[in-house]
Amino acid sequence: MSTAVNPRAAPRNQFANDSASLKAIVADVLKYAREHGATACEAEVSEGLGQTVTVRHGEVETIEYNRDKSMGISVYIGQRRGHASTSDFSLKAVRATADAALSIAKFTASDEFAGLADEALLARDILDLDLFHPWDLPVERAIELACACEDAAFAVDKRISNSEGATVSLQQSHFAYGNSLGFLGGYPSSRHWISCAVIAGKGDEMQRDDWYTSARDQAGLDAPETVGKIAGQRALARFGAKKIPTAQVPVLFEAPVAASLLGHFVAAVSGGSLYRKSSFLVDSLGQQIFAPIVEITEDPLIVKGEASSPFDEEGVATHRRPVVEAGVVRGYFLGSYSARKLGMQTTGNAGGTHNLILKDTGQDFPQLLKQMDRGLLVTEMLGSGINMVTGDYSRGAAGFWVENGQIAYPVHEITVAGNLKDMFTGIVAAGNDIIKRGSKQCGSILIDRMTIGGD
Repeated sequence: MSTAVNPRAAPRNQFANDSASLKAIVADVLKYAREHGATACEAEVSEGLGQTVTVRHGEVETIEYNRDKSMGISVYIGQRRGHASTSDFSLKAVRATADAALSIAKFTASDEFAGLADEALLARDILDLDLFHPWDLPVERAIELACACEDAAFAVDKRISNSEGATVSLQQSHFAYGNSLGFLGGYPSSRHWISCAVIAGKGDEMQRDDWYTSARDQAGLDAPETVGKIAGQRALARFGAKKIPTAQVPVLFEAPVAASLLGHFVAAVSGGSLYRKSSFLVDSLGQQIFAPIVEITEDPLIVKGEASSPFDEEGVATHRRPVVEAGVVRGYFLGSYSARKLGMQTTGNAGGTHNLILKDTGQDFPQLLKQMDRGLLVTEMLGSGINMVTGDYSRGAAGFWVENGQIAYPVHEITVAGNLKDMFTGIVAAGNDIIKRGSKQCGSILIDRMTIGGD
């Protein structure tokens, strides 16, 4: 739920419930469910709040204040599962939600793979990863920062003709999770960001681009002026873009879009895709899938990491682990259910990945351009044309044509095509221009050859 508010009325970093209260709700509903027929159960209670300000052309466009809360419970009667949720934390509502979950479980088909995580895998010593840094930013000051961001974009060049807005957002949340195996834990976290999107040119010559910065701690954010300047420079650099002929050439995926390649890999080796056999990487564990230079690690325990967590959504302890070594797949991404379906053990990924990091091969961005020599630099991907069963890849793109290791001119309205298996084995370099603003961290990725569809 988002609600527009008076700039002077926005509340400051205040949870309506403290951590002890959230844990008490979880403990009570678990006890109630067990007393009323559940053979096992788990519940999570969460609360979040935040403030988002967007300005456009120096004027306030939106001021939003969000406050959200929810409680969800899953109960098991033998191998039959029922789930229900509510946003009402009153004792009556919470217990009614448990009753609803129990009722659903009575009519659900038995599933031999259903159930809580294995007790031996639950987190017992929960690390403090320093994930909570509330930003006490008055709305008036947030407006000033957003204006400074947009002003910096317009100051880049007179050809920056329009703006989609600059945004400053500060968010915080906390939760408690527990299950009938005795696990009960939770922690607060925060995430803040500043973004800007602008347009260069007019009429048929318009080109858009954007930039943003994100961090757990506002001290880790780039200055709003830096964000705006980069957004302006990127939009201006694309001014005068043109099409190119169809060709087969090396392709360099700039760091912000290169992370999507890691995302495709994660999707292909995640539990649901594997046990449904709807992935081009079924049975890839121990197989050479990437080029030998590729090393990918998952590290959930990075202090202040944007995707750090001491345990997953089932309470399973997380650990640093190799996912790809010398191009060989060493690990999947599994929760307890998918692991049981595959006859394996959960990897602590119920709820998603945690700080997936591609090790760089030492080159900075200019060195990657020189190594490519002639080819396409992709800075934006458009649409989604990916077949996860076959690995076929075809997406719209924009970026720059590179000649003699130097950016020659901007290009647009092109298609980049190939097969993800070939793309993974064709990785020849991973840059050290790593951007840390999400769950997947990597620099620019150079692939030896792909088909570029143009004129």
